[in-house]
Amino acid sequence: MTMSSDRAFEVLRADILRGRHRPGRRLGEVGLARELGMSRTPVREALRRLAADGLVELSANRGARVVEHDAADLDQVFVLRAHAEGIAARTAARTATDDDVAELQRLAEAIAAAARPDGSGEPDLDAVYDLNRSFHDLLLQLAGSASLASVVGSLVHSTILMRTYRAFDDGAMHRSVEHHLELVAAVRARDPDWAECVMRSHLYSARAALLGPRDAVHPVLRRAAPPTAPPTPRPAPDRDLTAQETA
Repeated sequence: MTMSSDRAFEVLRADILRGRHRPGRRLGEVGLARELGMSRTPVREALRRLAADGLVELSANRGARVVEHDAADLDQVFVLRAHAEGIAARTAARTATDDDVAELQRLAEAIAAAARPDGSGEPDLDAVYDLNRSFHDLLLQLAGSASLASVVGSLVHSTILMRTYRAFDDGAMHRSVEHHLELVAAVRARDPDWAECVMRSHLYSARAALLGPRDAVHPVLRRAAPPTAPPTPRPAPDRDLTAQETA
């Protein structure tokens, strides 16, 4: 592996995560080599590494393209992550030491500082991304399950995470920051139920920020309002009885 390949990999990875190369965009070796000022060989090696990381898909006929996920797939990713990482948070609340809690607190506060949810400046999304991964990875580590870590690892796609943060408005970013801090509080309290609930809320909130209302993703979730029953007609008055009452 050459230095040129390493540089091509880092530049292309950063461009994909920052949205410069959008999902579905074709990545031509010739154009990229010209742009990066190198031959096609290191670019080809970089694209293979990006494909191994799940950022690029390679096809014999279509070449390289940035991985694209449709809305329904993304929805399912968040649902599965909520369940799996909810279990991780629940377990971490039982196993975390005081030092672990202190490290979670440090990461949560660093996320808050980089996210700037108070509107004091533009959020440093690259820093938020890295710190968020470290926070969630630590919770998975504390869960102590290789199987669980493998499941979550197959669901956490870098492009999805960065797209999610770019979709955040001020309110969504504020919720995300508060969720990390509350997760630390739940782990510190050694409360598995609390930790699991916060983690699920955290991921469902992120899903809503990226995808919008769920019925827009899954039309089957739309529930039509029950039909309004027509008013019950009143029975016509009995003429004989009316005549007797008025006699």
